[in-house]
Amino acid sequence: MIYLKSPAQIAAMKKSGAILRDLLCAIEERVKPGVSTKKLDEFAYEFITKHNAKPSFLGYGGFPASICASIDEVVVHGIPGHRRLEEGQIIGIDVGAVLDGWQSDAARTFAVGEISQEKRRLVDTTRESFFKGVEQFRQGGRLGDISHAIQQYNEERGFSVVRAMVGHGIGRKMHEDPQVPNFGSAGHGIKLEEGLVLAIEPMINLGTWQVKTLDDGWTCVTTDGKPSAHYENTVALTEHGTEILTL
Repeated sequence: MIYLKSPAQIAAMKKSGAILRDLLCAIEERVKPGVSTKKLDEFAYEFITKHNAKPSFLGYGGFPASICASIDEVVVHGIPGHRRLEEGQIIGIDVGAVLDGWQSDAARTFAVGEISQEKRRLVDTTRESFFKGVEQFRQGGRLGDISHAIQQYNEERGFSVVRAMVGHGIGRKMHEDPQVPNFGSAGHGIKLEEGLVLAIEPMINLGTWQVKTLDDGWTCVTTDGKPSAHYENTVALTEHGTEILTL
């Protein structure tokens, strides 16, 4: 079932989203060679709780951390640990917060020092494709318009779109209907209405679109070992148009 949100509820979600906005900016400053993903996770936990919110991911389905930390070929759901970042890597940080019962969800992919030109293109194109999708998030449109715009933008530039993982509705729960694929046909899917809030999150690979989950039951990696990038925001459709709640 899809739950449309009132202006007051969207305003409450924006407060939750502001925590993630500020957290991700602070994490970007801490992404440097030699820093462990565990340290980034500890920082995120302290930041979220200091703002009277709770980390959405911690304990969700048994997940053991407050952030997902996904390095290079890890697409999503990387578990933070003692691994230290190295020059030339990229790392996707995905994080959620719940404040006064309202969820928000966002992700960024950061460069660790200087990265290759092809990794830079991957990260930039993934981010740009998110905004191409948001351009289609408007009243009277269809969900497939968002999906198609993201897919087309990436594939025209030689990148592939992950099929096994998709975006989602969000509100009182982290994952609500509808699912939001990053691939599909324009003009198809549910009609977009005022009050709809989505976590739109392109997950884009340098090589094949195919992925697999490792034995820990969480870590999702590309099957060819090539890098992947992730960019996500919580976005609401209001009477004034789209509003990105985590920017």
